[in-house]
Amino acid sequence: MSYDPRWADDPREPHEDPREPDVRERDRWNPRDVFLHELELPRGYERERVFDDAREYTLRGSESRTLATIGAFRVVPGHDLRDRDDRPLDPRNSELRHLREQGLVDTVRMDGRRDVAVFLTDRGHSLLEAHRRERDHDSRDQDPRDDDRRQEFYSGLVKPRELEHDAHVFQAYLHEVERLLERDSRVEHVVLDYELKREYQEWLHERDRGVPDADGRPDRTAEEISRWALEHDLPYFDDHVRFPDLRIEYLSLDGHHDHRDVEVTTVHYRGSHAAAVKRSGFSRYRGFSARTGRGSRPFDPHLAEELL
Repeated sequence: MSYDPRWADDPREPHEDPREPDVRERDRWNPRDVFLHELELPRGYERERVFDDAREYTLRGSESRTLATIGAFRVVPGHDLRDRDDRPLDPRNSELRHLREQGLVDTVRMDGRRDVAVFLTDRGHSLLEAHRRERDHDSRDQDPRDDDRRQEFYSGLVKPRELEHDAHVFQAYLHEVERLLERDSRVEHVVLDYELKREYQEWLHERDRGVPDADGRPDRTAEEISRWALEHDLPYFDDHVRFPDLRIEYLSLDGHHDHRDVEVTTVHYRGSHAAAVKRSGFSRYRGFSARTGRGSRPFDPHLAEELL
């Protein structure tokens, strides 16, 4: 290759990225990696041995990332997951097959799509919990993204009838993260509606727990419920607290902890349900429906008006 005299005026190596370091770091950051930062699991290209009680497994970094991502969202389409070569985890992918053969994940065919939904088994969930990093709140080396909330991990299929809807939650996350990255924000955790609803139910029944003659109905007043919703930054109207499908907790550029609530909608959202979603103020992501043949894309507000 012939010499270019302009090289003598540029002290950078030819392969060096000329952008600012924080911009380069942002572009290298993978939104699937955030769920690993609480875990002590392999990060490298080659497989390593890991243990959970008497069981032994082998994982490479991309497989650790896959387990953590699936655990955070409960169910993720295989084509939305990536192996070490950035290829989708379709049913024939060797990494997906390796995880299944070890009993860490399982799959179920998605209706109308040449794809599978992947979810953790009890073994997979146990492995993640066994390898949580110990937190030292006094350590100066602590990851600045850490706060009091731990990332929740799930296993199994709780609502098979809602598989089509739930499979889009991770896609909604990826879409919203792109918008957060444009503002130089960093994701800390994701919270699914299961966790928010569980916290609400525990609070509702806090007073009657263990009371022999309790009839099972909460005794919270509307004012108390409204105050609880306000404290948790959730909308409350028509005598109901509204929960998003996904809450993304992030750290803004100025160091402020904030969150973004996201609701996955489909063309089947109609009537009062669609109206409540619109009134909630959640960020909306329009999911693909195999029965309509439409591709997944961000929610179209004009379609919402038609549905209403």
